[in-house]
Amino acid sequence: MPKRSDIKKILIIGAGPIIISQACEFDYSGTQACKALKEEGFEVVLINSNPATIMTDPETADKVYIEPVNVETLCKVIEKERPDAILPTLGGQTALNTAIEAEKTGIFAKYNVEMIGASIDAINKAEDRELFRNAMNKINLRIPKSGFATNMHEVEAVSKRIGFPIIVRPSFTLGGTGGGVAYNSEELETFCKAGLDASLNTQVMLEESVLGWKEYELEVMRDHADNVVIICSIENIDAMGVHTGDSITVAPAQTLSDKEYQKLRDASIAIIREIGVDTGGSNVQFAINPENGDMIIVEMNPRVSRSSALASKATGFPIAKIAAKLAVGYTLDEIPNDITGETLACFEPSIDYVVVKIPRWTFEKFPEAEDVLSTAMKSVGETMSIGRTFKEAFQKGLRSLEIGRAGFGADGKDPLPGSVAGNELEHKLSTPNSQRLFYIKYALEHGMPITMLHELTFIDPWFLHQMKQIVDLEKQITLAGKDLPRDLFEKAKKFGFSDTQLAFLSGGLTDKQIAQRRKDLGIVPVFKLVDTCAAEFRAVTPYYYSTYESECEARVSDIKKVIILGGGPNRIGQGIEFDYCCVHASFALKEEGVESIMVNSNPETV
Repeated sequence: MPKRSDIKKILIIGAGPIIISQACEFDYSGTQACKALKEEGFEVVLINSNPATIMTDPETADKVYIEPVNVETLCKVIEKERPDAILPTLGGQTALNTAIEAEKTGIFAKYNVEMIGASIDAINKAEDRELFRNAMNKINLRIPKSGFATNMHEVEAVSKRIGFPIIVRPSFTLGGTGGGVAYNSEELETFCKAGLDASLNTQVMLEESVLGWKEYELEVMRDHADNVVIICSIENIDAMGVHTGDSITVAPAQTLSDKEYQKLRDASIAIIREIGVDTGGSNVQFAINPENGDMIIVEMNPRVSRSSALASKATGFPIAKIAAKLAVGYTLDEIPNDITGETLACFEPSIDYVVVKIPRWTFEKFPEAEDVLSTAMKSVGETMSIGRTFKEAFQKGLRSLEIGRAGFGADGKDPLPGSVAGNELEHKLSTPNSQRLFYIKYALEHGMPITMLHELTFIDPWFLHQMKQIVDLEKQITLAGKDLPRDLFEKAKKFGFSDTQLAFLSGGLTDKQIAQRRKDLGIVPVFKLVDTCAAEFRAVTPYYYSTYESECEARVSDIKKVIILGGGPNRIGQGIEFDYCCVHASFALKEEGVESIMVNSNPETV
């Protein structure tokens, strides 16, 4: 079907200031949506209060209101602008909550404003824990045993029925704000008081613990004709109990059998239909019991999320842009894929590489904060890396964090042998923390069996074996010393080892000497295309990652070029404002007829 002709003006709600669990990924999605809707001839009005965003630039929307993202402002803007529709699914939890509260005032009905992307009923069904539980029961999908409380008396009654440990999940919050895992009554009281304060409807769900189960996410899109596509599967390396924003994640999922994947796929489609997200993207999170394959539904976000930005960059499928076009009446089989220029949005992405996302924490800025990861998100940014194997992408991701590490160790910054006592090591492995990966390496180097590591960390043995292969190759490289043979050199690069790591392991060579020897041996990186279709169709958009293979897919023009270096992962003191600068530098160069080449590792950026 063609776009809707009864809508002329659309109001988009932004995400407001950057906070932990809501960062520049919503600038990315909002900017895409503004561009897509303006392309289609709609007048776009935007409310956002963050001056460092691209979406608040005068040319992004037709009208921009730099105002607080709250109900009062939204009502005033609606009264003045009289939009035909409002799109709240691209501004994170802030936009959703603001739209829900505004609807209660009667402002939408008064001025005949339609909510597109997701209806109030769909948002409530997904965000209200009790309504969500009822919806899952209706389609015979299991969720953890749980109960709801709106005061501390009810908390006590529900906790007696469920038993400890208990996961506290406040309704209508972002990034697990106010929640956590309670192992006793004192912790339960602390989390529930915070959760009730943070919740939009003063409600918390107390949930049976599934700590240790494997966690997966699927990004799903649906149009009003009920066509549904799965954009990307994402696997959390950290087991349940760690917020997905604080977990290292991998796309596509690595440890699912095809049967298990199809089970998650079928469940995702059933969920998006039952919740009633008519158009746009949603994120569905699952937990799988590694012992018997039992599946439960963790939650569903009826909007674009942090994972949506990652999935967009991982696959090349512009989720927010497509979501905006679906919201105004198009169907998936009518929207072309920008990357290939040949396929349509109903063509599910297929990728022939591995993407790893690693969170960036800044516990060093807050010495009194405990370095423990739980169900409330604590990371301030993230980095994304792409490689032909998990090992390559994993090591690239670690050095992209800009925390002074050259990869998975082998850089002189690992704990010295014998410096970590047995009890301390077990504690660091069993308690999720920002440095746990490097304690895993220490344990592997000191001979801890994979089975014991798995019992302590609940990380799937497949990932632990991958890490052990890196550690084993490191030992071989060390034994070879300065005379690293070509086959071992090439293998090291395919395992993601940097020149800095190889120089350290050589016992005397410098980075430059290693780089020169590598070039002399003809071991140089090539660039591969991210094309959404595993090279089945020729890609039009030049979007690359580096790896060590024979064929280079980079298309080099004769135009004058400038490389723009991005800011890498967000951190305290360096955030979205540098994305803004890089984007405008690219625009300026394009105006001057100069080709710009962007180099960055941040999946949240425009």
